[in-house]
Amino acid sequence: MTVAGDGRAAVAAGSAAPGRLALSSRGGRWLIAVTALGSGIVFLDGSVVNVALPSIARNLGGGFATLQWVMDGYLLTLSALLLLGGALGDRRGRKRLFLIGLVIFTAASIACGLAPTPAVLVAARLAQGIGGALLVPSSLALIDGVIRADDRGRAIGAWAGLSGVSSALGPLLGGWLVDTISWRAVFLINVPLAAIALAATVRHVPESRMAAPGRLDAAGAVAATLGLGGVTIALIEVPMNGWTPVTIAAGVCGAALLVAFVVIESRHPAPLLPLTMFRSRQFAGANLLTFMIYGALSLGLFLLSLFLQMSMGYSATQTGLATLPITLEILLLSTWVGAVTQRTGPRLAMVAGPLLAAAGFVLLSGIGLDTRYLSGVLPGVLVFGLGLAITIAPLTSAVLASVGDDRAGAASGANNAIARVAGLISVAVLPGVAGVEVRSAADAGSLSAGFGTSMLISAAMCAVGGLIAFLTVRSGISVRRNALPGVQHACQPVVLRHD
Repeated sequence: MTVAGDGRAAVAAGSAAPGRLALSSRGGRWLIAVTALGSGIVFLDGSVVNVALPSIARNLGGGFATLQWVMDGYLLTLSALLLLGGALGDRRGRKRLFLIGLVIFTAASIACGLAPTPAVLVAARLAQGIGGALLVPSSLALIDGVIRADDRGRAIGAWAGLSGVSSALGPLLGGWLVDTISWRAVFLINVPLAAIALAATVRHVPESRMAAPGRLDAAGAVAATLGLGGVTIALIEVPMNGWTPVTIAAGVCGAALLVAFVVIESRHPAPLLPLTMFRSRQFAGANLLTFMIYGALSLGLFLLSLFLQMSMGYSATQTGLATLPITLEILLLSTWVGAVTQRTGPRLAMVAGPLLAAAGFVLLSGIGLDTRYLSGVLPGVLVFGLGLAITIAPLTSAVLASVGDDRAGAASGANNAIARVAGLISVAVLPGVAGVEVRSAADAGSLSAGFGTSMLISAAMCAVGGLIAFLTVRSGISVRRNALPGVQHACQPVVLRHD
């Protein structure tokens, strides 16, 4: 990477100073805090809604398919537009896109909180995903352009830990808000958090952009978005309504557009997703592991939250407390794991972490209506949380270590998008495969019938992910000099300035 001017970035919080920022500097700490808060709000809304779903169903109505759409509508636009958001940030400025994303996300959160019907809520969730797709890649690419190279390993752990905690903290915060105020507060809480992030960004974060050549791959973005949308409609609606003309058309058109996306990416001079990256065995393997781990995570937490409330009689707050150990383990371990794997390489952690997560899901598969928390639920939560904390940072490092410097942004963007697509597909498809009755989600018996099978499916996905890591990830130190879980388009000259 080269930098405009004398070859060094002039960045600081409030005044220009030579050199990139050290992670321990005041400016570096502000940057990590702002980017973690910005991306954390997006990740928070991917998990905080889980515990609010029963209350939403009681208040607004709608069956299990509606609850799936509340989850997947958000993941749909977020995953489909992540790569486009990164490319726009490279061209128009990461700070600018970050601020635009915050505004859109906040407005959509207000719409969610005021939604009078399920249809309005789902539409607002789609809009939230659009804001998140601008916000997340810009926030992470800012770190790549500002933090100095020898601090980026620790930056991976710090970002992964803080952002991961926001996701894991979601059920606890959401449960408390649902029980003390309303499910609507789950969305409205984003407003003050976004306001803090907005003010801190304007004051403390420098602008960063790339001189990205070539025309923007708008056709690829349209094909990916509409293709995922069509397939998602079919996956969610077919179990409820069968193969109607609408679901058939949506599924066929969606699949055709996804094929078109691959063709577009193979021919575009500046593709959102350079397909040649998948020639690397480690890159392909790490992304397969990403799909397995995040698919299992989304399915597991989605159904665990429903099962604890609808079948075991937990309140929303109790459900959040039940999964709190996951938050604590991520908070305590992620930064340390990131530092260790920067010295030793990610392979061992990427094998051990998914296997531990699989063991946690196996333990959770045995819980029933009369299971006690301390002896039945907690052991599975602890083991799963440990596996997740061990996996997050090394997985990101392995993805970026498998490609050259000129593909770092595209590689991390692809990995982020694959993680969201995995959650989208698993929530849409696997409950029905496991035997959860989609016509009667409020019935405790219907959830009990498929819950154990769902946890075993999640366990199998994690175990397969660990095997994939063993076969594809190189042993030894493989973390690149500037590895960062950011999202950018391609590594071109960077211009950093203050506004």
